[in-house]
Amino acid sequence: MNSLAEYFHTDWEAMTTNDWVGLVMTVVTFLLMIGLYFYALRPKNRDKLEKNRFIPMDEDRIDSGEKNGG
Repeated sequence: MNSLAEYFHTDWEAMTTNDWVGLVMTVVTFLLMIGLYFYALRPKNRDKLEKNRFIPMDEDRIDSGEKNGG
């Protein structure tokens, strides 16, 4: 167990500003991704998300000059 603790040891006092910024950005991104996965995969939000399912394809059709059949 001691070698495992040594392997994961971090010298917090030796960390530079760039190290801290990177650590904070990584943790914040990780937490936001967990929140996004939780939001997107909840059954309660399924109808809301399915309604907007084809938005990227609709925007491509508008940009290419194609018209909706109407």
